[in-house]
Amino acid sequence: MASLSLPNLITRNFSSRAAAHRAMAKAALFADSSARTRLKRYNHHIEKAEALEARALETAKRSAGGVA
Repeated sequence: MASLSLPNLITRNFSSRAAAHRAMAKAALFADSSARTRLKRYNHHIEKAEALEARALETAKRSAGGVA
């Protein structure tokens, strides 16, 4: 089964973690704290989500044979 290959599972894990960080970023905007703290938390989670998405893309390319 191709859908259960290790690179596919790793990519899916990165993507789901990125989605979770995007949700946390949205939640940070509505938290009961100062605007500075909310923005700091939002930026942290968005940066983390972007890094995870980049790793997922890199893993997908590598598993497809695009990058050595």
